[in-house]
Amino acid sequence: MTISNLVRVYLKNKPYTLEALENGIVNFSALARVVQRSLKIKNYHAVKAALRRYAEELRKRNMGIEKHAAELLGDSRITIQSGVSVVITPDDVRTETSSKIKLKDYYVYLAYEADEFKKLKKQVKAVKIHEDAAAIIIQSGERLEDLPGFVAFTASLLAEQNINIIEFISCYTDTLLVVSKIDALKSHELLVGR
Repeated sequence: MTISNLVRVYLKNKPYTLEALENGIVNFSALARVVQRSLKIKNYHAVKAALRRYAEELRKRNMGIEKHAAELLGDSRITIQSGVSVVITPDDVRTETSSKIKLKDYYVYLAYEADEFKKLKKQVKAVKIHEDAAAIIIQSGERLEDLPGFVAFTASLLAEQNINIIEFISCYTDTLLVVSKIDALKSHELLVGR
């Protein structure tokens, strides 16, 4: 494997370093020394050159992805639904108004009404409960399915502001993010303000 390929493979597991490279805010000499030590490569100059080439490729590729994701987010309808609760359990139960997602070992229920949440809470042995959260619902249209990076772009906007996404569902034309009640308005403002 070439030095250039070794450097790329190494960096693919370092998302924050990749972001710094893409944004041009990395010290190539310092990073080259770190990569050189980690990969035990003797040729420092080859590592530094590989970093520079890769940074340029990242900038070109990701500028397009981010631009299209931001445009789609700007064209999307974004709403908040408060009073959403999340129940994670191994139990499969019928619900009237809750959404249910089956995963390998458990079910995730999104209860949109307080009464439904109370009823669900009594019926199951919950592994985890997030009560009285908020859902940020992004309706983007069919372009969403064909646009790589939209989910990552949206999640990174919130992560940069230290907002945790409790649950994240992206299906067909809609993206649903469940966040804590105290982060709901800030999340909405961040996403609408793009």
